Amino acid sequence: MSDDTFRSVEIERTGLGNYVARNIRGGSLSMGTGEDASFTPVELLLAAIGGCTAVDVDHITSRRAEPTRFSVDVTGDKIRDEAGGNRMQNLRVEFTVTFPVGADGDRAREALPRSLQQSHERLCTVSRTVELGTPVSIVEAAASDGE
Repeated sequence: MSDDTFRSVEIERTGLGNYVARNIRGGSLSMGTGEDASFTPVELLLAAIGGCTAVDVDHITSRRAEPTRFSVDVTGDKIRDEAGGNRMQNLRVEFTVTFPVGADGDRAREALPRSLQQSHERLCTVSRTVELGTPVSIVEAAASDGE
């Protein structure tokens, strides 16, 4: 993969059931099992789906008018499927977006449905990856003795 397509995060254990994810730009985010205020991995998946679409929609619509309200609710059901594995189903991304009265707000309102569709069908890497499915490889890295 080339440098412009490669993405990565590093996750470090900070305690039993607690972790910090770091990106190459220096950002960090705590996550865990849900025992405290940290996000769980499933919550991060929901946030990634909603956040990816939110970025797309915001970039398209805010060129026309700054929203007076912009919120996204992402929901789903965590189930155990027939094979006995955990997964999510019934994923739903609900946007509540309002724009000011006037011509610019009208243009933004008009662009909203199309921007939602464009994000879903072609722009949002996260939801498209989830919907289309991508194999995930889990591997053990070689470690030196004593670590």
